[in-house]
Amino acid sequence: HKTNADLIARRNAAVVRGVGHTHAIFAARADNAEVWDVEGKRYIDFAGGIAVLNTGHRHPKVIAAVKAQLDLYTHTCFQVLAYEPYVELAEKLNALAPGDFAKKTLLLSSGAEALENAVKIARAHTGRPGVICFTGGYHGRTMFTLGMTGKVAPYKLGFGPFPGNVFHAQFPNALYGVSNDAAIASVESIFKNDIEATQVAAIVIEPVQGEGGFYVAPAAFMQRLRKLCDQHGILLVADEVQ
Repeated sequence: HKTNADLIARRNAAVVRGVGHTHAIFAARADNAEVWDVEGKRYIDFAGGIAVLNTGHRHPKVIAAVKAQLDLYTHTCFQVLAYEPYVELAEKLNALAPGDFAKKTLLLSSGAEALENAVKIARAHTGRPGVICFTGGYHGRTMFTLGMTGKVAPYKLGFGPFPGNVFHAQFPNALYGVSNDAAIASVESIFKNDIEATQVAAIVIEPVQGEGGFYVAPAAFMQRLRKLCDQHGILLVADEVQ
């Protein structure tokens, strides 16, 4: 009979320390909002795979769709041999995304990969190098997205130097006395002191900061940021991974 302690010992011997471990339990099975560990103990799952299991564990429709797909093919690499479900999902996402204009979708494996590509797209489109992010922002753990992340501890400690042409403005936060005016002024201060607006490709912001402390950017600030970007030909990237 397997125990959590036995499996943790095996995990520590086989898996690198860089992969974190929050709970000293191993899942054996799950259903909807509940998880049972290898010792038969039952838990309510409040983590949901870090807030991605919005349908719960093993939703019947999800399981049926996966089984149906497994009977057809598993992987072709879409760039090599395309398949309709990729296109169908892109169409659904495009229809759901707000805004009265044409949209397109790129499917990726992680938030960091999405942010890296967002910056590459912005730089390719504008021909500019600069990226402005915000204090407290979290954008990933690859080297470039670490540079974009707006706090040192815990993720950036010991990993510098980071890629250049990344600058940090103040995130509007009433709790810390940062008003909308002050946050906008901090962006304009970057234009004055660090990089001219005509060399900024993108401003990247979490409309709701996750790792930063679950802070919501005021709608009025987002509107002003949109106007500022339009004024200078800068792309505005919304990072909603968390």
